[in-house]
Amino acid sequence: MRYYIIAGEASGELYGANLIRALREQDPQAEFRFWGGDAMMQEAGQPVRHIRDLAIMGFVEVVMHLRTVLGNISFCKRDILDWHPDAVIGIDYPGFNLKIEKWAHNHGIKAIHYISPQLWAWKKGRLKGMRKYLDRLCYILPFEQQFYAENNLPQATYVGHPLLEIIQGRPKDEPFDFDSRPIIALLPGSRKQEIKNSLHYMVRLAAQHPEYHFIVAGMSLIGPELYDSIIKKQSSNQTILPERQRTACDQRGAKQSSNLTVLYDQTYRLLSQSYAAVVCSGTATLETGLFHVPQVVCYRGNPVSIAIARALVGSRINHIALVDLIDDSNVVTELLQQDFNDERLEHEFQLITTDNANRKRMLEGYRRVEEKLGSAGASRRTAQTIIETIQ
Repeated sequence: MRYYIIAGEASGELYGANLIRALREQDPQAEFRFWGGDAMMQEAGQPVRHIRDLAIMGFVEVVMHLRTVLGNISFCKRDILDWHPDAVIGIDYPGFNLKIEKWAHNHGIKAIHYISPQLWAWKKGRLKGMRKYLDRLCYILPFEQQFYAENNLPQATYVGHPLLEIIQGRPKDEPFDFDSRPIIALLPGSRKQEIKNSLHYMVRLAAQHPEYHFIVAGMSLIGPELYDSIIKKQSSNQTILPERQRTACDQRGAKQSSNLTVLYDQTYRLLSQSYAAVVCSGTATLETGLFHVPQVVCYRGNPVSIAIARALVGSRINHIALVDLIDDSNVVTELLQQDFNDERLEHEFQLITTDNANRKRMLEGYRRVEEKLGSAGASRRTAQTIIETIQ
Protein backbone atom coordinates (compact mmCIF):
# COMPACT_ATOMS: atom_id res chain seq x y z
CA MET A 1 0.00 0.00 0.00
CA ARG A 2 0.99 3.63 -0.47
CA TYR A 3 1.23 5.91 2.55
CA TYR A 4 1.45 9.71 2.35
CA ILE A 5 2.71 10.92 5.76
CA ILE A 6 2.88 14.55 6.92
CA ALA A 7 4.96 15.57 9.95
CA GLY A 8 5.54 19.29 10.44
CA GLU A 9 7.65 19.43 13.61
CA ALA A 10 10.64 17.73 15.24
CA SER A 11 8.71 15.52 17.67
CA GLY A 12 6.24 14.44 14.99
CA GLU A 13 8.94 13.44 12.55
CA LEU A 14 10.64 11.30 15.21
CA TYR A 15 7.34 9.45 15.68
CA GLY A 16 7.00 9.33 11.91
CA ALA A 17 10.31 7.50 11.49
CA ASN A 18 9.19 4.79 13.93
CA LEU A 19 5.81 4.57 12.23
CA ILE A 20 7.40 4.05 8.80
CA ARG A 21 9.52 1.26 10.25
CA ALA A 22 6.48 -0.36 11.87
CA LEU A 23 4.37 -0.09 8.70
CA ARG A 24 7.12 -1.68 6.64
CA GLU A 25 7.35 -4.59 9.11
CA GLN A 26 3.63 -5.30 8.71
CA ASP A 27 3.39 -4.34 5.02
CA PRO A 28 6.65 -5.33 3.24
CA GLN A 29 5.39 -3.82 -0.03
CA ALA A 30 4.75 -0.42 1.55
CA GLU A 31 5.60 2.73 -0.41
CA PHE A 32 6.06 6.10 1.29
CA ARG A 33 5.95 9.76 0.37
CA PHE A 34 6.33 12.19 3.24
CA TRP A 35 6.86 15.61 4.73
CA GLY A 36 9.37 15.38 7.59
CA GLY A 37 12.98 15.56 8.68
CA ASP A 38 16.24 13.69 9.02
CA ALA A 39 14.92 10.76 11.07
CA MET A 40 12.24 10.00 8.47
CA MET A 41 14.80 10.47 5.69
CA GLN A 42 16.83 7.59 7.13
CA GLU A 43 13.77 5.36 6.75
CA ALA A 44 12.24 6.52 3.47
CA GLY A 45 14.54 8.79 1.45
CA GLN A 46 14.04 12.46 0.58
CA PRO A 47 11.03 14.38 1.94
CA VAL A 48 8.63 16.40 -0.16
CA ARG A 49 9.09 19.24 2.35
CA HIS A 50 11.56 19.39 5.26
CA ILE A 51 10.38 20.33 8.76
CA ARG A 52 12.90 23.18 8.92
CA ASP A 53 10.55 25.07 6.55
CA LEU A 54 7.31 24.14 8.31
CA ALA A 55 7.46 24.77 12.09
CA ILE A 56 5.16 27.75 12.79
CA MET A 57 3.39 28.04 16.15
CA GLY A 58 1.06 30.70 17.57
CA PHE A 59 -1.89 32.69 16.23
CA VAL A 60 0.11 35.79 15.34
CA GLU A 61 2.94 33.78 13.80
CA VAL A 62 0.54 31.84 11.55
CA VAL A 63 -1.05 35.07 10.31
CA MET A 64 2.40 36.52 9.56
CA HIS A 65 3.26 33.45 7.46
CA LEU A 66 -0.22 32.92 6.00
CA ARG A 67 0.89 33.10 2.37
CA THR A 68 3.48 30.37 2.96
CA VAL A 69 0.97 28.18 4.83
CA LEU A 70 -1.67 28.49 2.10
CA GLY A 71 0.95 27.81 -0.57
CA ASN A 72 2.02 24.63 1.21
CA ILE A 73 -1.59 23.45 1.50
CA SER A 74 -2.21 23.95 -2.22
CA PHE A 75 1.03 22.21 -3.15
CA CYS A 76 0.29 19.30 -0.82
CA LYS A 77 -3.12 18.68 -2.37
CA ARG A 78 -1.65 18.61 -5.89
CA ASP A 79 1.15 16.31 -4.77
CA ILE A 80 -1.29 13.86 -3.16
CA LEU A 81 -3.44 13.72 -6.31
CA ASP A 82 -0.37 13.09 -8.46
CA TRP A 83 0.89 10.25 -6.21
CA HIS A 84 -2.45 8.45 -5.55
CA PRO A 85 -1.87 7.13 -1.99
CA ASP A 86 -4.12 4.66 -0.18
CA ALA A 87 -4.06 6.88 2.90
CA VAL A 88 -2.99 10.31 4.07
CA ILE A 89 -1.57 10.16 7.61
CA GLY A 90 -1.11 13.45 9.44
CA ILE A 91 1.17 13.34 12.49
CA ASP A 92 0.21 16.06 14.98
CA TYR A 93 0.58 19.52 13.27
CA PRO A 94 -3.23 19.89 13.36
CA GLY A 95 -3.66 23.36 11.84
CA PHE A 96 -2.26 22.01 8.59
CA ASN A 97 -2.99 18.30 8.73
CA LEU A 98 -6.69 18.44 9.60
CA LYS A 99 -7.31 20.60 6.52
CA ILE A 100 -5.44 18.15 4.31
CA GLU A 101 -7.20 15.16 5.90
CA LYS A 102 -10.64 16.66 5.32
CA TRP A 103 -9.76 17.30 1.68
CA ALA A 104 -8.33 13.77 1.29
CA HIS A 105 -11.49 12.19 2.71
CA ASN A 106 -13.63 14.19 0.28
CA HIS A 107 -11.46 12.85 -2.57
CA GLY A 108 -11.93 9.21 -1.55
CA ILE A 109 -8.59 8.78 0.22
CA LYS A 110 -8.44 7.35 3.74
CA ALA A 111 -7.77 10.17 6.22
CA ILE A 112 -5.90 9.20 9.39
CA HIS A 113 -4.62 11.49 12.13
CA TYR A 114 -1.90 10.33 14.53
CA ILE A 115 -1.59 12.23 17.84
CA SER A 116 -4.71 14.09 18.81
CA PRO A 117 -5.11 17.85 18.71
CA GLN A 118 -5.56 19.24 22.21
CA LEU A 119 -9.34 19.30 21.90
CA TRP A 120 -9.68 18.78 25.66
CA ALA A 121 -8.02 22.19 26.08
CA TRP A 122 -9.46 24.21 23.21
CA LYS A 123 -11.17 24.05 19.81
CA LYS A 124 -13.55 21.33 20.95
CA GLY A 125 -15.74 22.47 18.06
CA ARG A 126 -13.41 20.59 15.71
CA LEU A 127 -14.97 17.34 16.92
CA LYS A 128 -18.05 17.71 14.73
CA GLY A 129 -16.01 17.89 11.56
CA MET A 130 -13.57 15.19 12.65
CA ARG A 131 -16.46 12.74 13.12
CA LYS A 132 -17.34 13.25 9.45
CA TYR A 133 -13.99 13.26 7.68
CA LEU A 134 -11.52 11.27 9.80
CA ASP A 135 -11.43 7.57 9.08
CA ARG A 136 -9.23 7.04 12.15
CA LEU A 137 -7.72 9.05 14.98
CA CYS A 138 -4.83 7.44 16.88
CA TYR A 139 -4.27 9.27 20.17
CA ILE A 140 -1.42 8.81 22.64
CA LEU A 141 -2.25 10.33 26.05
CA PRO A 142 -4.04 8.17 28.64
CA PHE A 143 -6.38 10.89 29.94
CA GLU A 144 -7.73 11.41 26.39
CA GLN A 145 -9.56 8.08 26.62
CA GLN A 146 -12.23 9.54 28.88
CA PHE A 147 -12.53 12.66 26.69
CA TYR A 148 -13.24 10.70 23.50
CA ALA A 149 -15.56 8.28 25.27
CA GLU A 150 -17.62 11.21 26.57
CA ASN A 151 -17.62 13.04 23.23
CA ASN A 152 -18.59 10.16 20.94
CA LEU A 153 -15.76 9.85 18.43
CA PRO A 154 -16.00 6.13 17.63
CA GLN A 155 -13.08 6.18 15.20
CA ALA A 156 -10.69 7.29 17.97
CA THR A 157 -8.22 4.60 19.09
CA TYR A 158 -5.77 4.76 21.99
CA VAL A 159 -2.35 3.45 20.91
CA GLY A 160 -0.07 4.55 23.77
CA HIS A 161 2.82 7.00 23.71
CA PRO A 162 5.61 6.45 21.14
CA LEU A 163 8.25 8.07 23.38
CA LEU A 164 8.27 4.96 25.57
CA GLU A 165 9.60 2.70 22.81
CA ILE A 166 11.98 5.38 21.53
CA ILE A 167 13.60 6.03 24.91
CA GLN A 168 13.43 2.55 26.42
CA GLY A 169 14.83 0.96 23.27
CA ARG A 170 17.93 3.13 23.06
CA PRO A 171 21.42 1.62 23.50
CA LYS A 172 23.48 2.76 26.49
CA ASP A 173 25.12 6.13 25.83
CA GLU A 174 28.84 6.78 25.88
CA PRO A 175 29.73 9.19 28.71
CA PHE A 176 30.84 12.70 27.80
CA ASP A 177 34.50 13.57 28.11
CA PHE A 178 34.06 17.18 29.20
CA ASP A 179 34.88 17.69 32.89
CA SER A 180 33.79 16.28 36.24
CA ARG A 181 31.19 18.91 37.09
CA PRO A 182 27.54 17.80 37.24
CA ILE A 183 25.76 18.40 33.93
CA ILE A 184 22.73 20.67 33.65
CA ALA A 185 20.74 20.20 30.43
CA LEU A 186 19.33 23.33 28.81
CA LEU A 187 16.51 22.62 26.33
CA PRO A 188 15.46 26.00 24.87
CA GLY A 189 12.94 24.65 22.35
CA SER A 190 12.77 23.31 18.81
CA ARG A 191 11.59 26.48 17.05
CA LYS A 192 13.60 29.64 16.42
CA GLN A 193 11.14 31.85 18.28
CA GLU A 194 11.19 29.59 21.34
CA ILE A 195 14.98 29.70 21.40
CA LYS A 196 15.00 33.49 21.07
CA ASN A 197 12.56 33.77 23.97
CA SER A 198 14.23 31.35 26.37
CA LEU A 199 17.93 30.77 25.74
CA HIS A 200 19.18 34.14 27.06
CA TYR A 201 17.67 33.40 30.49
CA MET A 202 19.40 30.03 30.51
CA VAL A 203 22.75 31.54 29.53
CA ARG A 204 22.54 34.07 32.37
CA LEU A 205 21.69 31.26 34.79
CA ALA A 206 24.78 29.33 33.68
CA ALA A 207 26.97 32.38 34.28
CA GLN A 208 25.89 32.38 37.94
CA HIS A 209 26.81 28.73 38.56
CA PRO A 210 30.39 27.79 37.61
CA GLU A 211 30.05 24.68 39.82
CA TYR A 212 27.95 23.05 37.05
CA HIS A 213 28.57 22.34 33.38
CA PHE A 214 25.57 23.61 31.38
CA ILE A 215 24.96 21.97 28.01
CA VAL A 216 22.48 23.39 25.51
CA ALA A 217 20.58 20.83 23.45
CA GLY A 218 21.13 22.43 20.05
CA MET A 219 19.47 21.44 16.77
CA SER A 220 21.50 21.43 13.57
CA LEU A 221 18.40 22.18 11.50
CA ILE A 222 18.19 25.51 13.35
CA GLY A 223 21.88 26.18 12.68
CA PRO A 224 24.65 27.43 15.02
CA GLU A 225 24.26 31.12 14.18
CA LEU A 226 21.22 31.66 16.39
CA TYR A 227 22.70 29.87 19.41
CA ASP A 228 26.08 31.60 18.98
CA SER A 229 24.56 35.08 18.68
CA ILE A 230 22.46 34.72 21.84
CA ILE A 231 25.33 33.25 23.86
CA LYS A 232 27.75 35.91 22.65
CA LYS A 233 25.34 38.67 23.60
CA GLN A 234 24.53 37.29 27.06
CA SER A 235 27.74 35.69 28.21
CA SER A 236 30.44 37.97 29.57
CA ASN A 237 32.93 35.19 30.35
CA GLN A 238 33.43 33.56 26.95
CA THR A 239 36.76 31.93 26.36
CA ILE A 240 38.37 31.73 22.92
CA LEU A 241 39.66 28.18 22.66
CA PRO A 242 42.97 27.29 21.05
CA GLU A 243 42.59 25.96 17.50
CA ARG A 244 43.28 22.31 18.45
CA GLN A 245 40.73 22.43 21.29
CA ARG A 246 38.12 24.15 19.16
CA THR A 247 38.48 21.52 16.43
CA ALA A 248 38.02 18.75 18.99
CA CYS A 249 34.82 20.40 20.18
CA ASP A 250 33.54 20.79 16.64
CA GLN A 251 34.19 17.09 15.97
CA ARG A 252 31.96 16.23 18.93
CA GLY A 253 29.25 18.42 17.46
CA ALA A 254 29.74 20.97 20.23
CA LYS A 255 30.59 24.62 20.71
CA GLN A 256 32.11 25.48 24.05
CA SER A 257 32.39 28.61 26.18
CA SER A 258 33.56 28.46 29.81
CA ASN A 259 31.00 26.28 31.66
CA LEU A 260 28.51 26.46 28.76
CA THR A 261 28.49 24.09 25.78
CA VAL A 262 26.15 23.76 22.81
CA LEU A 263 25.82 20.13 21.75
CA TYR A 264 23.96 19.45 18.52
CA ASP A 265 21.46 16.63 17.87
CA GLN A 266 22.33 14.63 20.99
CA THR A 267 19.46 15.53 23.32
CA TYR A 268 18.85 12.00 24.60
CA ARG A 269 22.53 11.38 25.23
CA LEU A 270 22.57 14.66 27.15
CA LEU A 271 19.50 13.83 29.24
CA SER A 272 20.86 10.37 30.07
CA GLN A 273 23.79 12.03 31.86
CA SER A 274 22.19 15.16 33.35
CA TYR A 275 21.74 16.01 37.01
CA ALA A 276 18.95 18.52 36.33
CA ALA A 277 17.41 20.42 33.41
CA VAL A 278 15.79 23.69 32.40
CA VAL A 279 13.26 22.89 29.68
CA CYS A 280 11.13 24.93 27.30
CA SER A 281 7.60 23.54 27.46
CA GLY A 282 6.68 20.92 24.87
CA THR A 283 7.39 17.26 24.21
CA ALA A 284 10.81 17.81 25.84
CA THR A 285 9.19 18.00 29.28
CA LEU A 286 7.98 14.39 28.94
CA GLU A 287 11.28 13.28 27.44
CA THR A 288 13.11 14.78 30.42
CA GLY A 289 10.71 13.05 32.80
CA LEU A 290 11.21 9.67 31.14
CA PHE A 291 14.96 10.10 31.66
CA HIS A 292 14.23 10.80 35.36
CA VAL A 293 15.90 14.23 35.33
CA PRO A 294 14.53 16.86 37.76
CA GLN A 295 13.47 19.91 35.74
CA VAL A 296 11.97 23.35 35.79
CA VAL A 297 9.69 24.07 32.82
CA CYS A 298 9.60 27.51 31.23
CA TYR A 299 7.88 29.24 28.35
CA ARG A 300 7.52 32.72 26.87
CA GLY A 301 5.47 33.26 23.74
CA ASN A 302 4.03 36.13 21.74
CA PRO A 303 1.84 38.03 24.26
CA VAL A 304 -1.07 38.31 21.83
CA SER A 305 -0.95 34.58 20.96
CA ILE A 306 -0.79 33.67 24.65
CA ALA A 307 -3.72 35.97 25.48
CA ILE A 308 -5.83 34.36 22.75
CA ALA A 309 -4.86 30.88 23.92
CA ARG A 310 -5.76 31.67 27.54
CA ALA A 311 -9.13 33.06 26.46
CA LEU A 312 -9.88 29.88 24.50
CA VAL A 313 -8.69 27.51 27.21
CA GLY A 314 -10.31 29.33 30.14
CA SER A 315 -10.28 27.20 33.29
CA ARG A 316 -10.38 23.82 31.54
CA ILE A 317 -6.72 22.95 32.16
CA ASN A 318 -4.34 23.94 34.94
CA HIS A 319 -1.05 22.78 33.40
CA ILE A 320 0.93 22.96 30.17
CA ALA A 321 3.85 20.59 30.91
CA LEU A 322 3.05 17.07 29.69
CA VAL A 323 4.19 15.40 32.89
CA ASP A 324 1.81 17.64 34.86
CA LEU A 325 -1.05 17.04 32.43
CA ILE A 326 -0.64 13.26 32.51
CA ASP A 327 -0.42 13.07 36.30
CA ASP A 328 -2.92 15.93 36.81
CA SER A 329 -0.67 17.39 39.50
CA ASN A 330 2.25 19.78 39.97
CA VAL A 331 5.04 17.31 39.30
CA VAL A 332 7.25 20.11 37.95
CA THR A 333 7.19 23.88 38.34
CA GLU A 334 6.00 25.81 35.28
CA LEU A 335 7.37 29.34 34.76
CA LEU A 336 5.17 30.96 32.13
CA GLN A 337 5.36 34.40 30.53
CA GLN A 338 6.24 37.03 33.18
CA ASP A 339 6.96 34.31 35.75
CA PHE A 340 9.81 33.17 33.52
CA ASN A 341 12.41 35.66 34.71
CA ASP A 342 15.91 35.57 36.18
CA GLU A 343 14.81 35.66 39.82
CA ARG A 344 12.19 32.90 39.59
CA LEU A 345 14.44 30.74 37.43
CA GLU A 346 17.28 31.01 39.96
CA HIS A 347 14.93 30.09 42.83
CA GLU A 348 13.51 27.03 41.06
CA PHE A 349 16.95 25.98 39.88
CA GLN A 350 18.12 25.86 43.49
CA LEU A 351 15.17 23.63 44.35
CA ILE A 352 15.86 21.08 41.60
CA THR A 353 19.60 20.93 42.33
CA THR A 354 20.02 21.30 46.11
CA ASP A 355 16.67 20.36 47.67
CA ASN A 356 16.78 16.56 47.91
CA ALA A 357 13.21 16.30 49.14
CA ASN A 358 12.00 18.24 46.10
CA ARG A 359 14.07 16.09 43.76
CA LYS A 360 12.68 12.91 45.34
CA ARG A 361 9.10 14.21 45.05
CA MET A 362 9.64 14.98 41.37
CA LEU A 363 11.12 11.55 40.63
CA GLU A 364 8.14 9.89 42.32
CA GLY A 365 5.88 11.95 40.04
CA TYR A 366 7.78 10.73 36.99
CA ARG A 367 7.21 7.12 38.08
CA ARG A 368 3.46 7.77 38.30
CA VAL A 369 3.55 9.25 34.79
CA GLU A 370 5.29 6.15 33.42
CA GLU A 371 2.72 3.88 35.06
CA LYS A 372 -0.12 5.86 33.49
CA LEU A 373 1.51 5.75 30.03
CA GLY A 374 1.53 1.94 30.16
CA SER A 375 3.54 -0.30 27.85
CA ALA A 376 5.71 0.51 24.85
CA GLY A 377 4.72 -0.44 21.30
CA ALA A 378 2.72 2.59 20.13
CA SER A 379 4.19 2.57 16.62
CA ARG A 380 3.36 -1.12 16.10
CA ARG A 381 -0.20 -0.61 17.35
CA THR A 382 -0.63 2.50 15.20
CA ALA A 383 0.65 0.75 12.08
CA GLN A 384 -1.74 -2.15 12.67
CA THR A 385 -4.65 0.27 13.15
CA ILE A 386 -3.77 2.16 9.94
CA ILE A 387 -3.58 -1.01 7.87
CA GLU A 388 -6.88 -2.29 9.26
CA THR A 389 -8.51 1.09 8.52
CA ILE A 390 -7.34 1.04 4.89
CA GLN A 391 -8.40 -2.56 4.38
